[in-house]
Amino acid sequence: MREEIKQLAQEMSYVPNAIAQSLQNQSTNTIGVVVTSIADPFFAEVVEGIEQVAKEAGLSVVLSASHRDLEQEIAAIDNFHRRRVDGILIADSRISKQHTKQLTQIAVPTVIINSQCEDQCEMFHHIAIDDCLGARLAVEHLVSLGHTKIGYLGVGDRSKSNQQRLEGYRMSLVEAGLLHITDWIAISDEDHVRKNDVATGQKMLSKLVATGVTAIFCYNDMVAVGALLTCQELGISVPQDLSLVGFDGIAIGRYVTPPLSTICQPMLELGSYAMQMLLDLLQGKSVENCVLSPFLVKRGSSAAIRNDYT
Repeated sequence: MREEIKQLAQEMSYVPNAIAQSLQNQSTNTIGVVVTSIADPFFAEVVEGIEQVAKEAGLSVVLSASHRDLEQEIAAIDNFHRRRVDGILIADSRISKQHTKQLTQIAVPTVIINSQCEDQCEMFHHIAIDDCLGARLAVEHLVSLGHTKIGYLGVGDRSKSNQQRLEGYRMSLVEAGLLHITDWIAISDEDHVRKNDVATGQKMLSKLVATGVTAIFCYNDMVAVGALLTCQELGISVPQDLSLVGFDGIAIGRYVTPPLSTICQPMLELGSYAMQMLLDLLQGKSVENCVLSPFLVKRGSSAAIRNDYT
């Protein structure tokens, strides 16, 4: 009888109702993922890592964008919860302890990737990159090349990553016994909402160059690409006149001219580890929060300082 029913279903092109199955099984085999922007190349690689692990586990991934806005982030989480996803991953979350009451109804396992709040929401699990270490690696690289006037080009959204990269920059200068000059730090005046990191790099580069710095550590690769474009417009040769180091390790950094030296985040691993954490939670296993280490990738945008600058 079972085989006859299967044959009849095939002849009638019958498709099982996933919603009805989920009500019966109490599972939708779906994971909700919140990113700041689906256009950001950084999150493209993180999501790829998520999907690789999810696919092997027979789970589908549904994306939503928060655009670095807390209310949109909370709305996306609530929407996923109402759709009865089995678990939620949130990248660059703005959720802090003070928002706990708004999220007490979230009954599914949730993992935050690179929280942007110092007072992280303790009801969720976390995985992150050591931003301070990454900044120190960048500055130490430039110091090893003989640079003593090193600037920082950052964004103005008050994110945790921006604050920690700035802190790592400052710490490295102090440890190297170098001057710490306020004018060598240029932070975009786009206070809360970042719209275009390339434009930020283009806009802020001239301000730093005017202070006499010979090298710049940029908040991320897109900011560094913007700085590189302005250097080309102004006739500033990179790395002969100015060395640049980015942060993230996105693919575009390999193809600009010159190729971008950067602090590489293990993006695929970040996504796959986060998804594995979520799977472990779904299986009732104990999970510990995790911090991954970035690493330096040397390319053509950074070089030893010219003798006439020393």
